[in-house]
Amino acid sequence: MKILVSACLLGHNCKYSGGNNYDPILNELLKGHEIIPVCPEVMGGLSVPRIPCEIIGDKVIGKDGNDYTYPYQLGAKKALEIAKKEKITLAILKKRSPSCGASLVYDGTFTKRLVIKDGIFARELKELNVLILEA
Repeated sequence: MKILVSACLLGHNCKYSGGNNYDPILNELLKGHEIIPVCPEVMGGLSVPRIPCEIIGDKVIGKDGNDYTYPYQLGAKKALEIAKKEKITLAILKKRSPSCGASLVYDGTFTKRLVIKDGIFARELKELNVLILEA
């Protein structure tokens, strides 16, 4: 089975802080499957490391106050093209991410408060009826 996975969960150093969110249990469970790693933020042209961002309304705003919506949208579009090409039906995404969060994301105050909302990429995958699991 092909499974699209947030690259940070696989150990790729693409997290905003420059690190990753490697999950050894998840990686063990993924053995034997064809894994398609994506990081929509990097695919949208954002650097590693980068300014932390959160969603405010329909915008993605950095802790520095700048609007980063365009690279988030661009990265989501590029990652979505991969999902379509690979006929992805299951994705495992990083929870709470402004790209990959698929139920809760940070509220835009940079105080770790959560709101019920999807990240930019997760929302696009849901529109394709891709089943999303969060890790």
